[in-house]
Amino acid sequence: MTDRLGPIPFEQLSDAQRAAAQAVIDGPRGALYGPFVPLLRSPELMAAAQRMGEYLRYRSAIGVRLSELAILVTARQWTQQVEWAIHAPLALANGIKQDTIDAIAARRRPAAMAADETLVHDFCLELHQRRQVAEPTYAAALALFGEQGVVDLIGINGYYTFLSMVMNSAQTAVPASPAAPLPE
Repeated sequence: MTDRLGPIPFEQLSDAQRAAAQAVIDGPRGALYGPFVPLLRSPELMAAAQRMGEYLRYRSAIGVRLSELAILVTARQWTQQVEWAIHAPLALANGIKQDTIDAIAARRRPAAMAADETLVHDFCLELHQRRQVAEPTYAAALALFGEQGVVDLIGINGYYTFLSMVMNSAQTAVPASPAAPLPE
């Protein structure tokens, strides 16, 4: 598979592209990689996406551990190898069990999750597969996370779906990772 929208040499970047790239590099990500490589073709879109993603990934109302779980469920739904390569190790480092990660990769329901993980898993699957969230699942999420947490959880699913669409279309190169690739 060819990386359709690969890296642009620094000297070929426009001023707007250079500024957008620098904002990513100067932020918590520390480098320009993954979805930001193809998104650099639209620097204003990239800048807006980067700001949203920075909030959702690092400061969402549901916390990093559950955000990483939601990212994995989304990456699996889209078979998005770059997101999986980046976020499976982060999920593990933030407290998601390897058995849970392996089950999501295999499209199986994880056998043993914490109650909050089960709720996030089910909420994400319903949103992706049914295009809505059942009332009992929504009510449980609202009770546990509050309105901001529910909106942030929806936002994580939407944001990482957007990134998956970008990278699947661009055929973005998968970085080296300790995580096994997602099975097709």
